[in-house]
Amino acid sequence: MPAEPLLFQLQRTPPTSRDIAIAVKQGGTAALTEAERRADEARYQEVTCRSALNRVEGMPFKWTLNPYRGCTHGCHYCFARRYHTQFEMNVDDEFASVILVKTNFVEVLRKELDRPSWTREQVAFGTATDPYQPIEGHYKLTRGTIEALAAGRTPVGIVTKGPMVVRDRDVLLDLARAASCTVYMSVPTVDEDAWHALEPGTAHPLQRLRAVRELVDAGIDAGVLMAPIVPGFSSSRSKIERTIKAIADHGARFAGAMVMHLEDGTRRHFMTFLEESFPSFVPRYERLYAKKHAPESYRKEVQAMVRVLQNRYGITPTVARRREPSGEASSDEPAQVGFVWK
Repeated sequence: MPAEPLLFQLQRTPPTSRDIAIAVKQGGTAALTEAERRADEARYQEVTCRSALNRVEGMPFKWTLNPYRGCTHGCHYCFARRYHTQFEMNVDDEFASVILVKTNFVEVLRKELDRPSWTREQVAFGTATDPYQPIEGHYKLTRGTIEALAAGRTPVGIVTKGPMVVRDRDVLLDLARAASCTVYMSVPTVDEDAWHALEPGTAHPLQRLRAVRELVDAGIDAGVLMAPIVPGFSSSRSKIERTIKAIADHGARFAGAMVMHLEDGTRRHFMTFLEESFPSFVPRYERLYAKKHAPESYRKEVQAMVRVLQNRYGITPTVARRREPSGEASSDEPAQVGFVWK
């Protein structure tokens, strides 16, 4: 039995994320006695944050926003899994089942945007966790964030897999008028087998594409990121073509694509997932992902196929507009189009 109370039983305000990390390090996630379990079986721990805007380096944007940490979408390839270790939690089940909710996020953001020093630089929203995962329906922190960005006349790119984004058409339009706003809907594939295997907690890909249609019809700049394309799951010509055709059919204003990369904790989680569910894939992955990225030749091959199909279906490539929120630009270089792994 621990000598101290488990999580801040005498505390009247939510703890900070640092408090959470200390508590979990000492007592595991069982120490989060204030975390509320909801119908989705995830536990939601309210926290307070000292800052909302997060400065980043080496990306085509300098600032990110994430009102939630952890994500019930539970995508096995998600690069953000590794960030959960900052709170002494694992990249596996705890990433998708213990979600931190920054309850004062909008208030803090408004103060930051009101500072004379804020120069209204481009902000990427939803880089480390999905701002429209289901809990947003309860807390509405993402909606409040968009309202704050509009008031602060700050341009933003929003990355999400959540069709709930259509709820906020009105404030997205306000933001577009005040600064600029682009919604990047992540739809890596419309193949149902790949979707079921890789994205267990997400909405159906066609539901996401219908959301893109609604946003575009409302006058919002919205398109699709086929990110990531996962070798062996969604990398065949037929699957990529079906996905790009569906994107075109739903009126997306643009589409981009990138091949999955694996690093740190995400790599370990993904390889464990393969060993448990797709063991025959493991040897190929060990060869293909000897490093963080698949070989450049493979990535160029995939991008060449994507470009051919974008041209066929009249889709504007993301690279023709701007660099992707992921930080990677699609390649314009020609390459052979025969896939090495169907």
